[in-house]
Order: sequence, then C-alpha cells, then structure tokens
Amino acid sequence: MRAIDSVRTADDLQALVERFFRATFSTDNPVITEAVKRMLAAGGKRLRPRITLLAAEACGGKAIEHLHLAAYMELIHVATLIHDDVVDNAATRRGVNATAVDYGNRVSVLAGDYLFAWIFKNVTLNYPHPIPNVLSATLADICDGEVLQLQALGNLDLPLDTYVEIARKKTASLFAASAQCGATMGGGNATEVAALRDFGECFGIAFQMKDDLLDMTADERSLGKPAGNDLTERKTTIPLIAALASGGGRFRAQVRRFYDTAANDAIPAIVDGIEREGGLAATRAQIGRFVERAKSALEPIAARAAKRELIRLTEALQS
Repeated sequence: MRAIDSVRTADDLQALVERFFRATFSTDNPVITEAVKRMLAAGGKRLRPRITLLAAEACGGKAIEHLHLAAYMELIHVATLIHDDVVDNAATRRGVNATAVDYGNRVSVLAGDYLFAWIFKNVTLNYPHPIPNVLSATLADICDGEVLQLQALGNLDLPLDTYVEIARKKTASLFAASAQCGATMGGGNATEVAALRDFGECFGIAFQMKDDLLDMTADERSLGKPAGNDLTERKTTIPLIAALASGGGRFRAQVRRFYDTAANDAIPAIVDGIEREGGLAATRAQIGRFVERAKSALEPIAARAAKRELIRLTEALQS
C-alpha cells in the first residue's frame, strides 16, 4: 500500500477527504455540526477538494499537508447548497431531505451563515495572503452569480454569454479558487498558479453545463434531486438557450405557455422539444469546447501524475 503522502489518483484523494471529514470536522455549535455532517454523509463527488489536492501535487506539494484547505473548499460548497435549497424551496438534496426540510428555513440560513464565518475564521487564522482574499472574492462571485440567475428566471432571450457569466460566477469561481489555492500552497510559481486557476474556471463552466444537461436527461435517483428541476424553477439553462436559438416560433410559444401557466406536467414535452431542436447536442458541443480549454490551460504544468488525473476528471465531463 502506498504511503499516504504519495496519493495520486482522484479516488485515493476522495477517500482521504472522506476520512478527514469523518475524523476531524466539528464546529462550536452542535446543531450546525449535525446539519453539516448529515449533508456530508449524503455523499457528493468532492470534486472541489480533490482539485485542491491535485493542484497542490501538480506543483510538487503533498496532498496530506493540505487537507484542511481542501476541506474548507467543500464546506464552502456545502454552505452554498444549504442556502440554495432555502432560496429554491427544494425538498431534496443528494437523495435526502434538504436541510431546510429537517431544520426549517431560519435555522438553515443561519447554519449556512455560521459555516461561512467559521471557515473564514480558520482560513484567516491559518493561511497567508492571498488565500483569504481569493476565498472572500469567490464568495462574492458566488452570491453575485446567484442574484444574476434569479434576475434571469423566465428570460427566454437570455444570451449564451450571460449564461456563461452566471456559470462562471456561481459555480466555476469555486473550482478556480480550489485550483488556485491548492497550487499556491503546493509551492507553485506564478505561471503554474495562473494556469491552474484558468483550468479550474474552464472545468467549472463545463461542469455546470453538464449539470444542466443531466437535469434534463437523468432520472431523479441518479441526480439526488428531482429531474427537470431547472424547468420547474424557470431557469434558462444552456440546453434551453440552444434550443430556442435554433428552434422556430412554435417551440418558443410552447415554452412561453409552460412558463406562464406553471404546468409542470408539460416538462417531458418541453424536454422532448429541446432535444428535437438540437439543444442537448449543442450543450454537449459546448461542454466539449470548455473541456478542451481546461486541458489546454494545463500545458504549463509539468507532466506529473496529478496533471494526468486532472485531465481524466475533465474528460469525464464528456461521458
């Protein structure tokens, strides 16, 4: 068995992160600790901490030395999910009750706020510049992206560029920060840090596009939340944007009627229309473009095993 500080595969890193959460995570508030541990126990890909650790290793660092930093990246994500489920009035997350269902909206909002504060207290105490600045700017981007998405609800004329900007802020910014902070603490030089941040941003945009695609093509069991949820919430995501761009007036009128009447039983017909008008195929093509951009961003990074794992994770978004 390999030594723990020579972990190289993403699966090894995920197991390392899981063990770390089970053994060490605790806050000063038992209710919040319980709520967060419950969310962590429900699963998740742990992509953000894995990218943090892989970025550190890609720059010559050791994963074992950066587990706290990687854990903070996942906990920022968990806090945003807790808030998202309140905003979206969601019933499930990762196949279990959303936090707000079991704890109520008020406790859930406060739990998310507390978790953000707890993370930043530890980050500012234990990490040098620019790590706290990167994470505070990331949190501002996430909130900005969520507001932009709310403002775009039901907008059938949303430009693709605006969708990408929303995805960049609300999703890709944390992937970018994960890669940047991992590279910084792993000893990367300026070129390596910038390259890995660019990688994380392109990866994150492709990830959001894949998530939007799965919302229309996967079942509820595999998603861990209701299928077609984006349409239910009247979000204008890339499959719909692409279908509207290539489709005719009849399809646009069908979507407008659906949005105006809130007839959720019409979702299968809308998804069929999106596929018929080429929206799913166009989304897969856009995912491929950002996957290639993410891989290209890694060119300045030395050919270590960690770089190969980052490429493997990126290519998996096309499966």
